Amino acid sequence: MNCKPMLFMLAMLSLSAQAAQSARTLEHKDWEVACDNTLTCRIAGYGKEEDPSGSILLTRDAGPGIEPTGEVTLGDTEDDSEPAEKLTLWIDGKPAGDLLAADDNWQMSASQTSAVIKAVKGSGKVEFKGGSKPFMLSNEGAYAVLLKADDVQGRIGTPGALTKKGNKPESSVAKAVPAPVIQAAKTLSGEPRLLTDPEIAALKTRLLSTVNRNDDDTCDSLFTSAENIDPETDGPTLTPLDDSHALLSALCWRAAYNEGYGYWVIDNQLKGQPVLVTVSGSDYDKGEITSVQKGRGIGDCMSQESWVWDGQAFRKSYDGGTGMCRYIHAGGTWDLPTFVTDVKPVSG
Repeated sequence: MNCKPMLFMLAMLSLSAQAAQSARTLEHKDWEVACDNTLTCRIAGYGKEEDPSGSILLTRDAGPGIEPTGEVTLGDTEDDSEPAEKLTLWIDGKPAGDLLAADDNWQMSASQTSAVIKAVKGSGKVEFKGGSKPFMLSNEGAYAVLLKADDVQGRIGTPGALTKKGNKPESSVAKAVPAPVIQAAKTLSGEPRLLTDPEIAALKTRLLSTVNRNDDDTCDSLFTSAENIDPETDGPTLTPLDDSHALLSALCWRAAYNEGYGYWVIDNQLKGQPVLVTVSGSDYDKGEITSVQKGRGIGDCMSQESWVWDGQAFRKSYDGGTGMCRYIHAGGTWDLPTFVTDVKPVSG
């Protein structure tokens, strides 16, 4: 069987997906927006880059007549950070009401959200007081990012637009796109085992054919033996998936504060062609492969992906990040997905 046409098609689909994601995201100065494949947009605003005191998140689902919701998180990474007992919105030096405490964050009312959006589009001064120090929201980049969200959701020229309002009917606004459904399949509970040297030798050529040394889908350890790889702990492993399939895993690369494992699906007899899932995986557990990579060493921003086993293949179930690297929270500030799915749990 000639696999080249299939590999080319998969590569084109991957490029198309990346282009679609980039068309739905924008990072500009102190603001960013990430709209996912359902057309829900999440807009994050921050203080000036040297100020880790907090961030605001505006979330707006797709569809006519849908209003954005707003919430605030306060930074907790500085030595003098203390939980706030009350948080008050101030606009242009005047109080605009207290926010509602919700878990670890603070919810804004509809009127507060609208007032903040109006202020940051221009020269309004927005502050949140009650934490260890006031969180002053930056206006820089806000208008461009709000405009991007309007564009993705088809709101430009409608009464509900955040930026360029007009008289186009609300019915012209893009409707929400249903999230793809993945039916998770049951997997075996067997432990991974190290591949033997003869198994590795028999598989190496087939594994090499799935990666390209000159692009992002590379796995350096398949080409050369890295000095920082211990065969006893980092060597290729095999984990049973079901009665027909198994999961191959091998450390592909290791950098200053990130590492990536390759994951391939193969038949239990190791006779067929391995199918690459990712070369940047972090973990596998109960039918799900996850990838979590730091944006920088202190770990205040992350990128995340996941894939779920459906009985035939691992299907991408999530892609996103945690927002800008602003030292607001360890592990990241927000959940900003660009791709989401509806994963149905294993029945029974």
